Amino acid sequence: MSAVRFDLPEPDAFTRPYWDAAADGRLLLRHCADCGRTHHYPREFCPHCWAGEERVTWEPASGRATLYTWSVVYRNDLPPFGARVPYVAAVVDLAEGPRMMTEVIGCAADDLRIGMPLEVAFRAEGEGPAAVAVAVFRPVA
Repeated sequence: MSAVRFDLPEPDAFTRPYWDAAADGRLLLRHCADCGRTHHYPREFCPHCWAGEERVTWEPASGRATLYTWSVVYRNDLPPFGARVPYVAAVVDLAEGPRMMTEVIGCAADDLRIGMPLEVAFRAEGEGPAAVAVAVFRPVA
């Protein structure tokens, strides 16, 4: 029996487009036709102007971001995070405007700098029907 995982989302009918796009290596964000703003995490309504679901659509994101802040995690007892330590938990500013919580990969913690350019990458997590691709970010090559 495998350990309970605390890092896997539970996709539903609403978020399925986001997870399907991630599996194809694409990042989707929600965009409001009324106020023109983009938001993340996905919600059925616009958190800025409260426009309803019929006015907010999934739109492809550029995958570009800049590093806003980060913390190196040296200890995490929840599976599977303990096997990953140390890792860089971060908040990035997406080119489209929203901030996103994520992980930075492919860079030593000492080389991280606020404002450094990043690009999205996707990491496969889970197995079988629970498998998803999770957006992480890496320095722009």
